[in-house]
Amino acid sequence: MKKSVAILGSTGSIGTQALDVIARHPDRFAVVALAAGSRVGELIDQAKRFAPGLVSCANEADVAALRAALPAKTRVTCGAAGLLAVAAESGAQVVLAATDGAVSFDAVFAAVERGIRIAVANKELIVAAGELFIAAAKRSGAEIIPVDSEHSALFQCLVGEPPGRIGSLILTASGGPFWTWERDAIAQASLADALRHPTWQMGTKNTVDSASLMNKGLEVIEASRLFGVPPDRIDVLVHRTSVAHGFVVFTDGNVKAQLAPPDMRLPIGYALAYPDRLPDHERIASLDALGAAAQAVEARLSFERPDLDRFPCLGLAYAALARGGTVPAALSAANEIAVGAFVRGQIRFGAIPQVVSAALAGTPDEPLSLGSVRAADARARELARAAVEARLATPAN
Repeated sequence: MKKSVAILGSTGSIGTQALDVIARHPDRFAVVALAAGSRVGELIDQAKRFAPGLVSCANEADVAALRAALPAKTRVTCGAAGLLAVAAESGAQVVLAATDGAVSFDAVFAAVERGIRIAVANKELIVAAGELFIAAAKRSGAEIIPVDSEHSALFQCLVGEPPGRIGSLILTASGGPFWTWERDAIAQASLADALRHPTWQMGTKNTVDSASLMNKGLEVIEASRLFGVPPDRIDVLVHRTSVAHGFVVFTDGNVKAQLAPPDMRLPIGYALAYPDRLPDHERIASLDALGAAAQAVEARLSFERPDLDRFPCLGLAYAALARGGTVPAALSAANEIAVGAFVRGQIRFGAIPQVVSAALAGTPDEPLSLGSVRAADARARELARAAVEARLATPAN
């Protein structure tokens, strides 16, 4: 029987790669609903190819174009109500949560409360509201399957293992384009420099986050929420070839690791097919599977500890996780504002952690709820914008 899938964020990087996986396995999956933002042309193409019964866009102004282009039997909706319909009312067995930011929080929570499996690729959801999200899943029995390569690696290592026997978790990082740069050079790096990722192909925001190691800090917070492990038992190691994605150290001293080529379709396919695995690949030569070049006679795996002096964003994330409550939500929101300002040329790369730090300094410790998360997000954005404006008023921003 085909597994029915709904995708929130179908025209983004994760959404399009998920549809690539689904297209290769028409006997395994059926797309029942798609939701996207403003890329209506791409959404129309996807809907024509996969024939979902429900399609949603961000803006009401685009609904007419969708209705004109798609069969009359296709239900078309928009906005928050559309996201809710796709996630919780489409009959999907698996919802891939691949939107950015908080736009789909209510829709994903509604799906979780109905016991629907969530393949989660939305960092902000877990960072800002992970404790609430996991608690809701436990109440309803919904399965949460991580899609990020590092969290998928940890999840795969933990299948069948007793949770009480986790000693520590290790996430790997590519180190981004600045791993060998001096601190002063990193601070003055250009956008073009920041976008030269050594292994992964990602969108602008995620690539800049990788360059600052903020992405790894956010993933530390995610790992803590997803697997119930405190921050002092989660470590980061830089692994330049992005072949080893995560390790679990168990209380008896044994270590399990997950290795795979740096291809997001692999963790996406695992999340969609779980607990099965897809029959995509024929036998892969041993060294190729370890990331070696064609015809190579050896492959090496190396790991280094990150330098928090050169990459302060990672330290900010650990500090936010230690404070808990709504502070991780503030971290994520402030970083989004700071990265946007850097991309627009308003601040230098080295000011990103300064802007985030200023926003965290103005964030109070308060109890966690969806309401307080939203309030912290909004407040942190305003504080970060103020910090950006202050730097615009000075020559060395």
